[in-house]
Amino acid sequence: MLRNWAGNVTYSTGRVLRPRTVEEAQELVAGEERIRPLGTRHSFSRVADSPDALLSTEHLTGIVEIGEGSVTVEAGIRYGELVRALDERGLALRNLASLPHISVGGAIATGTHGSGVHNPTLSDAVSAIDLVTATGAIVTLRRGEPGFDGAVVALGALGLAARVTLDAVPAFDVRQHVFDLLPWSAVESGLDEILAGAYSVSLFTTWADAGVEQVWVKTTAALDPEAGWFGAVPARSPRNPVPGSPPGNCTEQLGVPGPAGERLPHFRLGFTPSGGDELQTEYVVAREHGLDVVRALRRLGPAITPLLLISEIRTIAADTLWLSPCYERDGIAFHFTWKPLEAEVLALLPRIEAALAPFDARPHWGKLFLEAPAHPKLDAFRELRARFDPGGKFLNDFVRAQLGM
Repeated sequence: MLRNWAGNVTYSTGRVLRPRTVEEAQELVAGEERIRPLGTRHSFSRVADSPDALLSTEHLTGIVEIGEGSVTVEAGIRYGELVRALDERGLALRNLASLPHISVGGAIATGTHGSGVHNPTLSDAVSAIDLVTATGAIVTLRRGEPGFDGAVVALGALGLAARVTLDAVPAFDVRQHVFDLLPWSAVESGLDEILAGAYSVSLFTTWADAGVEQVWVKTTAALDPEAGWFGAVPARSPRNPVPGSPPGNCTEQLGVPGPAGERLPHFRLGFTPSGGDELQTEYVVAREHGLDVVRALRRLGPAITPLLLISEIRTIAADTLWLSPCYERDGIAFHFTWKPLEAEVLALLPRIEAALAPFDARPHWGKLFLEAPAHPKLDAFRELRARFDPGGKFLNDFVRAQLGM
């Protein structure tokens, strides 16, 4: 039986097709009645599930072309491998997620993101996408063309994203500092300033009364850690945000400069961040609601903390992608890494979603959640999906339930 990275999802089929070329993927898609794309299996939801067949991108890992300001890759390449190749050419990606282990195709399909008030989702870096559609033909969409904004964060519902072109920027260095024990009083008085104070800032908390346990600050300029961070004090040794996990699994800290691709993720490519024995949930609200959501979640702290490994708060800039959690609004994300207590977590989610409902909280498609609110462009996406896949070859129960297909 095939399972996801965390083991909480057992896929509904044992038929996993593993093409080694895009052309072979086209033939396999054309020959199946129902099929779903499958990346690195890091989703905690059933977004990638299918009772019929799964098409794995694990061998579609090629770098097709590196240009002056772009890179074209096959969708199965992992971000950690891609940024190393770019660094050798004097290039970088603008931002990365916490894990460099995830594939480009899976990350962009689900609206995965990193952190920073000026940094949009990873999907926003896509300038062109080659989709293998239901007939096995490839359709290429480019930024600015009709339908492009609906085809990037598409949950695999339009077809297989076989190749994508990403914006690249000149290589740059990042320094990473961790600060301990940020008081809740500082969050109350300056949440926006705290999160906007560097290239990327993440707050890690268990929602206990003492405050935010760790603040991870990634900066392109040198800073004096002895000045602290809004009342938090500099860590004197490397940290891992997950309690009890080894710091060596994390990217280098203590202000040592290094390539952005080796600092923007929280975790190193060469290590499994944890045993995978966890669950994850995430919701994104408009940035102006950040402090109100902090207060709402603190009120639920006594129920959240016993089930939690760690929670992360970070910002994402707005984009124009229809199903993105940051469609046309700057966002602040509230991420929960849970202990592997699925029944208890699922029983708690209705309380969390009810508390966040007044703020139009949009869930991360690859995490555990119960029900997504209607996106502003949902009707347009439904029309686009019907045009690309009129027979529903790429639909599954998750997409039908969450998008009303």
